Amino acid sequence: MSKQQFKPVKGEALYLQIKDILIDRIQSGAWKTNKLIPTEQDLISEFGVSRTTIRQAINVLVQNGLLEKKQGRGTIVKPQQLVGNLGQLKGFAEEVMERGSVPRSNLIRAEFKTDLYYESEMLQVPADSPVLLIERIRFSDDIPVALERSCWPEEIGRILMKYDLNEAKYYEILENNQIYLNKANERITALNATIPEADLLAIRPGEALLEMTRLSYGLNDHPMEYTKTKYRNDQYHYHIELKR
Repeated sequence: MSKQQFKPVKGEALYLQIKDILIDRIQSGAWKTNKLIPTEQDLISEFGVSRTTIRQAINVLVQNGLLEKKQGRGTIVKPQQLVGNLGQLKGFAEEVMERGSVPRSNLIRAEFKTDLYYESEMLQVPADSPVLLIERIRFSDDIPVALERSCWPEEIGRILMKYDLNEAKYYEILENNQIYLNKANERITALNATIPEADLLAIRPGEALLEMTRLSYGLNDHPMEYTKTKYRNDQYHYHIELKR
């Protein structure tokens, strides 16, 4: 946008009008994540306003978590948190793609086990039945966001094991095999990262994590997925809409 294209609207503070334009640039991808935005002087020249007005607009975006000031470098666009919406049953990859980012996974392990007694109970399968355990690191635009530990009954596990689990989108695979989710129960708790978890998520040990435990059911209301996912608190939060 050139200086001539900015036409202030009477009755609204200049810094708020400029703030909205800067938000559009972030959301459209014109300003890239982790990249420096134009300098204050560049923005002053572009919009034809005072340094104070530009600083006010930028400070609002810093307070809202869209921008971050780096000492000695300038101001960068912060990676935006993933937002989980309570009430909607979606997988991690779906949430990432809806934000316009690219999901991927690093497989830690995938194996059938017969000693997962609690998970077997949650899935309502016999205690000695094989349960598929899959552990992955989940990424959004190459940023490690979550550690995922999912368990599946044997019949579903055999299907999932046919696919590349670094790339697999579980719910999409199941639907392609005429297996459909009906509902899920979730529990959300807070905990601190252990040293191994911190290493995998590229954070400091002891940092807060958001743990989501999900038990999903098929159309016959029988459990078919038991998953614990630990999210970095700076990369993920939940949105809850309340009505009265």
